[in-house]
Amino acid sequence: MGQALLDWCRRLPKIELHLHLEGAIPHDALWELVRKYGGDADLGGPAGLAERFRYRDFAHFIDIWTWKNRFLREYDDFTLVAEAVARDLAAQRICYAEVFFSPGDFAGHGLAVQPLTAAIRAGLDRVADVEIALIADLIRDTGPQVAATTLEAVAEVRELGVVGVGLGGSEQSFPPEPFAPVYERARRLELHTGVHAGEAAGPASVWGAIRALRPERIGHGTRAAEDSTLVAHLATTRLPVEACPLSNLATGVVRSLEEHPIRRLRDAGVLVTVNTDDPKMFGNSLAKEYALLVARLGFSPDEVRGLLLDAVGASWLPAPRKQQLADAFRSDPAWNARPSA
Repeated sequence: MGQALLDWCRRLPKIELHLHLEGAIPHDALWELVRKYGGDADLGGPAGLAERFRYRDFAHFIDIWTWKNRFLREYDDFTLVAEAVARDLAAQRICYAEVFFSPGDFAGHGLAVQPLTAAIRAGLDRVADVEIALIADLIRDTGPQVAATTLEAVAEVRELGVVGVGLGGSEQSFPPEPFAPVYERARRLELHTGVHAGEAAGPASVWGAIRALRPERIGHGTRAAEDSTLVAHLATTRLPVEACPLSNLATGVVRSLEEHPIRRLRDAGVLVTVNTDDPKMFGNSLAKEYALLVARLGFSPDEVRGLLLDAVGASWLPAPRKQQLADAFRSDPAWNARPSA
């Protein structure tokens, strides 16, 4: 991967549709919380977090996710990290992001959904250079009853920029079908819907999500490539897939970047977007994701531009705002620059 190519990807205006707030906390901000609560001083500082964020497999990643969340205990902690995440996104020229947050993970700290959401929005609003909408992750692991309760609470604070709900967590242990009534209720509340599927489980999980939950987007969708009928269905319906290549590599969903199916899915006509998932836990960035697609998977600069515009189209922005954002991308000085590989 050449430096000129990476620099071009950094300069490009970008959009992110699959990003977890809790996995995007800059290490300096997370270390501030580690020190605040007096835990794991043996890490030695922010650099030690990078060593902790290495994973044997997806289950180990979930374990580390849970460990990290021990340091988010008060509403002010969320204001702190939300501001830090927003500043980091703005510095990367990410103009718009739809960001997951997982309120159910923090009920054990006595944090209620509504003030937690308000605390996040307070931090985000301190940064004017990036527009961020929120998606509440209903979390498979806690079951449909808790998800239903979280949904109702989220709906009460949708004016804080909550545009939809998702379903993350341990896909391999908790299938999507029991959450069908929750998703039907979300639609009645006029919230958008997405679901993680095809990451830690195979094509049957993606089919189950599509049939039972009827989502507007599929998060990851990596293992959908194992079923040609499913790939054809995704292509025909133009159901957007939020691909996260370097995340899948870090958690062992794929063994190498070259094995990631994003190239095959796009060539088959699937509407694919590119995302980082948990960038501060994986050591990736959106610019690096795009640069590696060019350098190692044969994507052209024009295809990178196409992926960015597809992400604008797949976003949950109102149609006039989508058009405005796409026009802004096309008129940006970096858009038509000629990168060197």
